[in-house]
Order: sequence, then C-alpha cells, then structure tokens
Amino acid sequence: MIDKVITADEAVAGVQDGMTIAIGGFLGTGSPEILMDALVRKGVKHLTVIANDGGLAEGQPANGPGKTPRGVGKLLANHMVDHIIASHLGVNPRLNEQFADGTLTYTLVPQGTLAEKLRAAAYGLGGVLTPTGLGTPMEKNDDGTMAKDELGREKMTVTIDGKEFLLERPLRADYALLRATVADKFGNFMSAKATKNYNYPMAGCADHTIVATEKVAEIGEMDPDYYDIAGVLVESVVGGEPKWQI
Repeated sequence: MIDKVITADEAVAGVQDGMTIAIGGFLGTGSPEILMDALVRKGVKHLTVIANDGGLAEGQPANGPGKTPRGVGKLLANHMVDHIIASHLGVNPRLNEQFADGTLTYTLVPQGTLAEKLRAAAYGLGGVLTPTGLGTPMEKNDDGTMAKDELGREKMTVTIDGKEFLLERPLRADYALLRATVADKFGNFMSAKATKNYNYPMAGCADHTIVATEKVAEIGEMDPDYYDIAGVLVESVVGGEPKWQI
C-alpha cells in the first residue's frame, strides 16, 4: 500500500493566499497544531477558514501549557484570515478585535448543520435537509427574499410529507487539516475521545486532506477495526503531533 507520510511543511506547501482551509478541533481540543505552525511559517494570507470556532488566544486559562495560541488562534494571531465560517465565535478576543477593525468577516452556521455540510462534501451528497433555521434570517431576509449561504448561494426549502426543510448545500475546501491520535502510513486514522469533533466530518471534504497524528503506525500494524476513518479520504500523513494537552 502507499506510504503517505510527509513533513508538515511539505503538507502545506500547496496552500496559497486566498484559499479555503477546513480545520479540525473544538476550542483547541483536537486541533492539528503542527500544521497550524507550518501555515504560520509559510506566511499565507487572506484565507477563508472553516472551523467550529476561532481557537484559543495567547494567555487564555484553558489554553494548556505555555498558554500560546492554539488551533485557528495561531492564524488569527498572525492576521492570516479574512473570513471565518464557524458555529461559535465568542471565545477568542483576537477574532472579535479583527472583526471590529474591519479586517475579518464571519459567517455563522449552526454546529450540526456545519458538520453535515462538510460531510456532504466529503461523500458526494447534493446537500442535507434540516428544519434548523426555518423562520429565521437563515431562511429569509427581512424583505422576504431568500437568504444566501456562506458561499453566496440562495437558500432553498423543500417540503417532504408535509414538513418543510432547508436545503443546506455541501461546503467544500481546498485543504482540510485534521488531527489524529493514531494514523497508519496509508492514512487510516482514529482520534481519541473529544478530539474526534470536526476531524471526522471534515475528512474528505477538501481537495487535499492532511492528517497530523501523535503516532504513525505501520500499515497492517493495527486491526483495521481500530480505525474510524478510511485512508482513502486522506492524501497525506504528518507525524509528530504533540499529545493532546487540553
């Protein structure tokens, strides 16, 4: 089988200014820190980031040893993000400061809807149907026209068995940067406990899916049932991710 192991810098070498990057994690839990560091070294700008939130800023008590930025917070600290598509934005003060000074915009998407839009992109679905957002600005503007989603696509409603749903279309990225606890050299991986979060629905949602892992296993070393996500969804594997600290 194919050995997909490369370095963090090689993994992000193709990331260019203005690209859309999906990043796993939940307030720093399960974020691919070595890939964030590699992006900072590369110095790309004007990114659109898809994530649950803005990560954690420097000095925040929940931030673990060193209290440096974590997850998306590292990109925000270096002013690399122009637009963030997320479900929660209230924790990282850098995000709110940049929004206030006009250097960053955001689109809020309900957490479950965001996860399913990413999963739809990963598995080639046309979209997902959900009642979440009906009767709110997620469905219609104040003037009665249909709202638009995070990519400017007009929302649609669908009626099935007399029940109305919003059609939420897939959300795809150029790169998905994810974190695993164990991945083998082909890219089969598992994320322990709370670190699963967005690392699972984002797998395969991008043109390039990169997994940073604590442990790189040999192909066939682990029982196949040990892994939750198949390596066919993963382009590259990067070893050396620090042990989960939060």
